[in-house]
Amino acid sequence: MVLARPLVNNAARMFSLPAKLVPFTAHKAVLDHVLHTLFAEALADGDFEFLEGYWLELEVRDMGQRWYFTNVRNKLMIRKQRCGSDVRFSANLNDLVLIAARKADPDTLFFQRRLRIEGDTELGLEIKNLIDGIDLNALPLLLNKLMGQCAEMIHQVELEQQEQP
Repeated sequence: MVLARPLVNNAARMFSLPAKLVPFTAHKAVLDHVLHTLFAEALADGDFEFLEGYWLELEVRDMGQRWYFTNVRNKLMIRKQRCGSDVRFSANLNDLVLIAARKADPDTLFFQRRLRIEGDTELGLEIKNLIDGIDLNALPLLLNKLMGQCAEMIHQVELEQQEQP
């Protein structure tokens, strides 16, 4: 865990510059693939209809990254430019990894003020509930395993830091 602490504590800083240098088209391609893989069943079932005509802003605060999402005819659309948002989710990278890997409860992080949900509360709750229903096994095995290992490392470092006086 000696090597894990600096990695966890500096992950956002390490990934921030490369993320800013990568063109949005690459971000979009990766996000499109991951989101449509994760939510294939939900999209096919029309579970995203509530998002049609509304925009979700997702911000990774400590990386200075944000994306905007909506649903158009059961296809998730992603934009980089500010287009206004109806609800905004923002958190630091490590907290988003913990949420994605199910190592942290979004409600707990919300009440700890580590996850911010601003704007249309009802819309935000619907999005949160949809995310809670994600089947992580829908992710490619390698990505699922990597996310789980990263989340476990973050979790362990957080526990160690809490134990220190």
